[in-house]
Amino acid sequence: MADTAAISWLLEVAVASFAGGVLGSISGLGGGIVIVPVLTIFLHMPIEQAIGASIVSVIAVSSGAGSVYVRDHITNVRVAMFLELSTASGAILGAAVLAKFLNAQTLSILFGLALLFSLVPILLNIGEELPKNVSNDRLANFLRLQGSYFDKRLGKEIFYNAANVPPAMGVMFIAGIMAGILGIGAGVLKVLAQEVAMHLPTKVSTATSNFMIGVTAAAAAGVYLHRGLVLPYLVVPVATSVVIGALLGTKIMEKMSNSHIRKVFAILLGIVGAEMLLRGCGINF
Repeated sequence: MADTAAISWLLEVAVASFAGGVLGSISGLGGGIVIVPVLTIFLHMPIEQAIGASIVSVIAVSSGAGSVYVRDHITNVRVAMFLELSTASGAILGAAVLAKFLNAQTLSILFGLALLFSLVPILLNIGEELPKNVSNDRLANFLRLQGSYFDKRLGKEIFYNAANVPPAMGVMFIAGIMAGILGIGAGVLKVLAQEVAMHLPTKVSTATSNFMIGVTAAAAAGVYLHRGLVLPYLVVPVATSVVIGALLGTKIMEKMSNSHIRKVFAILLGIVGAEMLLRGCGINF
């Protein structure tokens, strides 16, 4: 009976991880948005251990989906590497320093409200296929952050520019701090920084976020591993299933329209924002 229950439990974890991989690769948020609620709500695992499993899933999604998007030239590697300097710095600062002094509940409330507020510009442009009238700013020109990709849905090469790079850097630094303190991949802020601030196409922001989230998670993972919150018996089902899901998600994403991907992202953004707000208010399901 004990062996049967253990196998059943691992299968549930694997299914949740697979779903997290699919949604994470499509939206650019990583697999934690599915895995953490399932582990805490349905499998009654402590939130700290669920976060540890979430970090593993984020790294796995980034490895699986990120490599495909780079191969297909959708990821803007220049944008990713430049902005990742801000994100990784924030993650290390948040996990190693600020987590000791900041009130996680208050921060979670503020984070939740910020995400819900961020739904406004997303919803205003929910049906937009590609950004219009976007010009490079000086920093984008200097760093050559503009790019192009072949859109399989539209059947043509899409050329795009990048604007508002300094504000995006600020958002990415905050994303890193949130990842370090709250144990989230902060992929939601990465997508927001690129799509809302820099006005990159949705597919580019999603693909680039998938490339970046693994670096951010890896920067914070060492801290959680040192605290004993990354459980070895969870690594195999989570990492394996989430990679398979992420690879399937990449095939789905490349055939979707930008507006449909934005709708998926908006739904998940609302879920994450509400979850963080409720967690900050002490309401855990």
